Amino acid sequence: MHDQFDVTLEDADLLGEVELTTNLIIAASEADEHLSTEEIDRILGVRPSRS
Repeated sequence: MHDQFDVTLEDADLLGEVELTTNLIIAASEADEHLSTEEIDRILGVRPSRS
């Protein structure tokens, strides 16, 4: 019998966001002090804009 509530959801964008958030949480929990903006950008893969 088919269970209409047994649904596998996969959203590539959501999975990517979860991975980034997880990486940030791990880095923050391992840091002795607050993470700098530069450290957060590095963890999230943010590159400075060229103005």
